[in-house]
Amino acid sequence: MRYPPVSLLRQNNILLIRGITLLFLSCVTIRISLCFSSVPSTLKALSVDGHFNFDEVHHAARDFGNRYQFLPEAVLHPKSVSDIATTIKHIWQMGPHSELTVAARGHGHSLQGQSQAHRGVVINMESLQGPDMQVHPGNSPYVDVSGGELWINILHESLKYGLAPKSWTDYLHLTVGGTLSNAGVSGQAFWHGPQISNVHQLEVVTGKGEVVTCSEKQNSDLFHGVLGGLGQFGIITRARIALEPAPCKVKWIRVLYTDFATFAIDQENLISVEKTFDYIEGFVIINRTGLLNNWRSSFNPQDPVQASQFNSDGRTLFCLELAKYFHQDETDRVNQEIENLLSQLSYITSTLFQSEVTYVEFLDRVHVSELKLRSRGLWEVPHPWLNLFIPKSKIKDFANEVFGNILTETSNGPVLIYPVNKSKWDNRTSIVIPEEDIFYLVAFLTSAVPSSSGTDGLEHILTQNKRILEFCETAHLGVKQYLPHYSAQEEWQTHFGPRWEVFARRKLAYDPLALLAPGQRIFQKAIITFS
Repeated sequence: MRYPPVSLLRQNNILLIRGITLLFLSCVTIRISLCFSSVPSTLKALSVDGHFNFDEVHHAARDFGNRYQFLPEAVLHPKSVSDIATTIKHIWQMGPHSELTVAARGHGHSLQGQSQAHRGVVINMESLQGPDMQVHPGNSPYVDVSGGELWINILHESLKYGLAPKSWTDYLHLTVGGTLSNAGVSGQAFWHGPQISNVHQLEVVTGKGEVVTCSEKQNSDLFHGVLGGLGQFGIITRARIALEPAPCKVKWIRVLYTDFATFAIDQENLISVEKTFDYIEGFVIINRTGLLNNWRSSFNPQDPVQASQFNSDGRTLFCLELAKYFHQDETDRVNQEIENLLSQLSYITSTLFQSEVTYVEFLDRVHVSELKLRSRGLWEVPHPWLNLFIPKSKIKDFANEVFGNILTETSNGPVLIYPVNKSKWDNRTSIVIPEEDIFYLVAFLTSAVPSSSGTDGLEHILTQNKRILEFCETAHLGVKQYLPHYSAQEEWQTHFGPRWEVFARRKLAYDPLALLAPGQRIFQKAIITFS
């Protein structure tokens, strides 16, 4: 009996293996295809008060960052919390065989695709209805609101009772659930803490589709985990937010500095005393002559004379922005308090600009600039923002390198820099901040507007951001990103440091299949495509 040559056997084996491999891959492909082809039909079969959209989904593949576009399979427009719970529970019960994930989208103000879900389901939170907003006055006033409610609407409704939330973001046209999933920081944070420090209670839909009411005393682990949790443990569908008596008027002040150290000392002193301003922020003016060329705040636009009162002469300047809240009958007292506070500061005396506006005009100032930029087609451009928390002990080193060497050209967008007190932050929440008692928020809020020189282009800004981050790492500044973005889980572990274990445990407890907020790129959904 003659046997085939070894070479022929080897060749036949290779062909056999290839054939089996192709068959295997074909089966897996068929399984994946069947899985995706069944997605719309399974969702269509769900009984919801609102509705799904399977065709017009392109708007859910964009966000304010305008850099990433991931198309979902469907967009849910919920009318009730039950719609959200039913949808998530359905996807949860499909198990790891399905690639479906879920992202809650509020006003779409995320920067890196965090509110998107590639081939998943995006929940349009602004469609969420339910109990109307309810303001509860009294000794400890609060407001109950939907997670999809805009902060600007809360302001207008609570003011009817002479009340307002304690802590804000600089831009009010954002949803409650969106800001509470991050932190919510602005010039009031030094005194009241971020928005997540001013919440009494939450209603949350977990990654298992369970509707859970939580607070500091009830389901506290979930409560603290969701606050600043980047959407990883549940979708905020309702929140109880602390209120305080609201003022009517605001004294709005700006002063300038040429020396960063003096600028920083004044800021740190102001946030450390009991009687101070109600709002304290700073920003950097890099090689810019027009002080009003700053979309973040429209400072007394009715007075064009102010624009020519001071010229930067190409220098990097530091602007301290202050506000004092008051009622009309308190004008004299407030003016005296402001005068006393300003007398303790070391700013350039000729640069004192003052304005008086209503409380609403002050808080909603960014929206005025937004409308102007939209009219010029300059709002929906890429926004490669970079937000950092920097320890007080390292802020001078940071400023010297970044403002002295890295950023020397005109910055196309505001650069914020102001200190906050760690004591006003709850370390049980998921937000990660530096260890020092005082740390700074530094926010590079740039817009990639095309220009002939290319200095404002997207790649140029991204390169600058990379240089800033590399400096922070090599100089061991102890910096933490706010609104963080990383591509690999190892980077996220470094970001969370010793708190990673708690974060991962909460993920396993409340969203074990990693259905929620896939755009954060923290956890990968485990997908099984064959039995």
